Amino acid sequence: MTSPLSKPVLRKTNGPNPITFQVKQLRSQAKGAGLKCHKKKKKKHLKKPEKMIVCIAVVGHQNNPLYLQSFTEADDALKLHHIVHCSLDVIDERVNNPKKTSPTLNETFLGLLYPTENYKVYGYLTNTKVKFILVTTDLDVRDADVRNFFRRFHSAYVDAVSNPFHVPGKKITSRIFAERVSSIVKSFGFSTAV
Repeated sequence: MTSPLSKPVLRKTNGPNPITFQVKQLRSQAKGAGLKCHKKKKKKHLKKPEKMIVCIAVVGHQNNPLYLQSFTEADDALKLHHIVHCSLDVIDERVNNPKKTSPTLNETFLGLLYPTENYKVYGYLTNTKVKFILVTTDLDVRDADVRNFFRRFHSAYVDAVSNPFHVPGKKITSRIFAERVSSIVKSFGFSTAV
C-alpha cells in the first residue's frame, strides 16, 4: 500500500502531462465540493502610489480652525478632521518643549508630527503662531518636498490675509485662496520653486 505522501512515479508519455492532468482533476473535484483553490498569481509590477495630499489645515494661534480642506471622499473627512485636531497636541508639545539639539530656534518647519497606518502628518508654525498641518498618503515623501509645499502655502496664506476685507482670526473664505491652494496641492512632489 502506498501512502499519499509518497512521490509519484513519472513516466515520459507522448500525451498530456500526467501531473498537470492530476492537478486539474483535483481542482475540479474541490470546486465541485465547494472549496476554493488558490492558483498562483502572477506578480504584477505595482505602481508606486502618487504623492497625494489628502488634507490641509490652517489653525489660528488660539487653536481655532481658519481653513480646512480635505481632498478625498466625504467619508474620510471626519477622520481627517480628527487627525488634524490630534496633531495640535503634538505641535504644542514641540513648541513648548524644544529639543536642546534643534539646529535653530527660529525653524518654522516642524517636520513629521506623527505617522499613522495610512497617513503622515507634517506641521509648520508661522511667526504669528498660526499652524499649518499637512496630511499625506505618501509614506515615502521627502522633507524637501514638504518644505517647498509649506513655503508656497505660506505665501498663499499671507496673500489671503493681506486682503483688506479679511477679518483677522476669522475663517478664510477667499475663492482665490482656495484655487491657489488646489494648484499647490496638485503640484505637490514636483520640484518647483515659488
